[in-house]
Amino acid sequence: MKRLVLASASPRRRELLARLGLEFEVRPTAVDETPGQDESAERLALRLARAKAIAGAGERPGERVLGADTVVAREARILGKPADAAEAERMLVTLSGVEHRVVTGLALADGETVTEACAMTRVWFRILAPQEIEHYAAGRETLDAAGGYAIQGGAAGFISRMVGSYTNVVGLPLSEVVRLLREKEHRT
Repeated sequence: MKRLVLASASPRRRELLARLGLEFEVRPTAVDETPGQDESAERLALRLARAKAIAGAGERPGERVLGADTVVAREARILGKPADAAEAERMLVTLSGVEHRVVTGLALADGETVTEACAMTRVWFRILAPQEIEHYAAGRETLDAAGGYAIQGGAAGFISRMVGSYTNVVGLPLSEVVRLLREKEHRT
């Protein structure tokens, strides 16, 4: 079996992938994550995951490289990682009391081929008080997470309902990762 490489610096993705009991190497890649004009959350997540996987695969042939990107969207508006606490507050206000989507694109590059998958989870926040938004946004969790929140941290108390994969909201939908890896094994 070829060596598996995770093309991500995310400690959450590393922790989730380790839960599967797989041996892998972490080798982050840098890609421009700027959304294209009118690009949907799904298209953006898949494009970025593919770019990360291909960039990682170009470094050492003979490896399977997993790229992933998670995007939070409220209707057609994409909420990336906030630049500062003020932007995180604005994002949390936008998400308070409403539904949003968390979309993760996955790409597994193996030599000449790239296999893709996309997972989507619907998440509803309860109505958040201004003080809790301000308090949460002032913490460290907000700046490294799409949408300005980390479900595995303090934002777990914001969720009133969720339909779909919890690990997708954390940043790596494990069921889809396993499916991609199995597909690749059956093809080789």
